[in-house]
Amino acid sequence: MYKETHNKSGKNVSIIQRAHKGRKLLFGITAVCTMALTMLAGCGNNEKTDTAYGEKKEKVEVNIGYFPNVTHAQALVMKNEGTLEEAFGEDASVNWTSFNAGPAEVEAIFAGDIDIGYIGPVPAINANVKSDGDVRILTGATQAGSIMIKRADSDIESVADLAGKNVAIPQMGNTQHLCLLALLEENGLKPVTDGGTVNVAAVANADVGNMLAQGNIDAALVPEPWGATLLDQGAELLLDENQVFMEGDYSVAVVVVRKEFEEAHPEIVEAFLKAHDEATEAINDNLNEKTQVMNEEIYNATSKKLDEALLTEAFSRIKVDSAINKASIDRFVEIGLSQNFISEKPKDNLLDEK
Repeated sequence: MYKETHNKSGKNVSIIQRAHKGRKLLFGITAVCTMALTMLAGCGNNEKTDTAYGEKKEKVEVNIGYFPNVTHAQALVMKNEGTLEEAFGEDASVNWTSFNAGPAEVEAIFAGDIDIGYIGPVPAINANVKSDGDVRILTGATQAGSIMIKRADSDIESVADLAGKNVAIPQMGNTQHLCLLALLEENGLKPVTDGGTVNVAAVANADVGNMLAQGNIDAALVPEPWGATLLDQGAELLLDENQVFMEGDYSVAVVVVRKEFEEAHPEIVEAFLKAHDEATEAINDNLNEKTQVMNEEIYNATSKKLDEALLTEAFSRIKVDSAINKASIDRFVEIGLSQNFISEKPKDNLLDEK
């Protein structure tokens, strides 16, 4: 009933057989097109690509270190407000880690656990030296913010009176310690460890008040907001922030970056710097509002809030500034070398002087 034709070999091939072959060919073409459309549709999903072939671009994890302290003002504000998450967008995720001491943060940087870190200038200098230049100062954060206080019943009236006294600093080799060493030298004094008469001891900021009350220490050189806190608890001011070191024109916190991370992700570092500068400007323009944000973030990290009056007093001695204070960094290097807290001069890349 079907019309037949002949192929080249002379065999009969029915029209229906040809129809079956046509349907198979059509099905194969349809399947290929469907697969192609599916692949193209996949290119429009939420995964980032960085080549024309649709290879996945991995989201960068940015690990940032900071102290829950007002001298790390920009970090507190940006963490609380999610500034960096917004600045990086889909390109990166942000992990914040808080530290209580510079050496612990430096070790985390060396281990690659921290990429960008808010830290004191002296630990930053040490990190550059010990890492052979793999850690450098990216930008400034805050200036000044340290005072020297004394026990209320002490007979100390000046730095010269510290002879034979016990003086506390937060850590050996940190920013306040080097400021103290400079003060002692200027007044013809030395620590006991260098053959002098001033006993210098590392005391956690939170313990200074008790040790003053017990008579175990006579004076202390501390950063804010501990200065304002200790004054509120009955200690007396011996030197204000502009008398401690370089007339108050010195770095108390900077930002460092790992060379490997910066070279691998320059666009992330640039975005961070822009956000950091904007946070600096916002703090200076709206200090009352932003100190409340900082206080909230300090509470998130420590379960304690600072008295608002003390916070206001602390910021009367702190300058929030993203400029790198090269003169003070150079002076810290000089003191560190002379006191053997730094083994050699920092590498040429220590400061970002673009």
